[in-house]
Formats: sequence, structure tokens, C-alpha cells
Amino acid sequence: MRIVSTTALCFVLLGVARLWSQAPDSPKLPVLCREDFEQGADRWSPTDPKAWKIVKSERGNVYSQFQASKYSPPHRSPLNIALLKDVSASDFVLEARLQSTVKDYGHRDMCLFFGYRDPVHFYYVHLGKQTDDHANQIFIVNDAPRKKISTKTSPGTNWDDAWHQVKIVRRTADGAIEVYFDDMKTPVMTATDKTFTSGRIGVGSFDDTGNWDDVTLSGTRVTD
Repeated sequence: MRIVSTTALCFVLLGVARLWSQAPDSPKLPVLCREDFEQGADRWSPTDPKAWKIVKSERGNVYSQFQASKYSPPHRSPLNIALLKDVSASDFVLEARLQSTVKDYGHRDMCLFFGYRDPVHFYYVHLGKQTDDHANQIFIVNDAPRKKISTKTSPGTNWDDAWHQVKIVRRTADGAIEVYFDDMKTPVMTATDKTFTSGRIGVGSFDDTGNWDDVTLSGTRVTD
């Protein structure tokens, strides 16, 4: 009879435990859009096309919202929005690179949009330099001026002139919304809301300027 030592058995069990701990909690969502803007921005629909353009940078082509949009939303909410035309999603992971291009001030911001149904029904993430009830929060626009729904946020988004990374994770079953900025392990903002369980996604700002690149949307496609 072959006898396995206690030490060897412990190593085997430890290896199994590590494999188990590394197993994914859920299947990966399929990629619905991967956009690097090298072929232009024909897949995007801005609130004001004259405020957006493709520009060359050290990263290659990027999508630049270079001036304020001439757009008046029905309710108090962001002015500068470029929506992905062809895709609506329920559960999703949205990742992007972004660069603020406005002179530094207290409410320097960039925004991401999701669950977008129409101009008066959507969510957005406001990444603002300083946090208050109207900045650096997760908001809902539900046929009324934007309303903060964050349950957690940071003291502010530390904007500079460099490129940064952002990620939004949306789970509709429990209403979870998680926002990550540079640190992709710990969310800087969270919220729970089930008002809109699907919709389009977008990028932009409230009233500032900025550049976008490497937008990837993985998720569950829906037909609205």
C-alpha cells in the first residue's frame, strides 16, 4: 500500500482550494462593442455633433468632446452626451479610458451614461473633482431633475491632465451599480436601483470637455 504523507496531502488540498477560489463567480458577459475610434465615430450619436470630433493623440485616434454642446435637456442633467447607437444592454460591464481637458476647478467633471431610455429617463455617473450632493455621485434622471442615488462615493475624483481608466458594473437582478476609477478592485461609488433595467450607454460630461478611448461594453443585449 502506498502511503501519502500528511504534508503532501496538505499541498494537494491547498492546490484544490486555490483553484476553487479562482473559479469565476459567473460566466463572462459577451463583448457587445469594442471601440478604439481608429475608424471614426460613426457608431455614436451626440446631443450636439458639432461639439465632438476625432483627434489624433499619442494613443492614436480618440473621441474628443472639445466644446460645450448646444443642447438643452428637458430637466437639469448633463449637456454633453454621445450615445452608442445600436446596442441596449441589461447587465453589463462598461470600461473606458478618459482624459479631462478642462482647466482645473472644483467641479471639473466627466460622465458616463447607462440605462438610457430617452432624454428624460436614464442613469449617469458624474466623476467630479469635489464631492457634494450634485457632484461625484451616481444619479438618476426620471422625468425630473437629476437625483443622487449613491450609497457610497469618494471625497472626489482626482482629475489631472493624464489618461485614466473607468469601469461600471451593472447587475439588474439586485439593482447593483458599481463604479471603479483607476483601481479596478475596489469601487469608488455604489448604488442600488431597479428603475431602469436596460438601455443604451454613453460618454460625455456635464458641462466640461474631455477625450475618450478604448471603450468596451460587455453585457446582455436586449431589444427595447
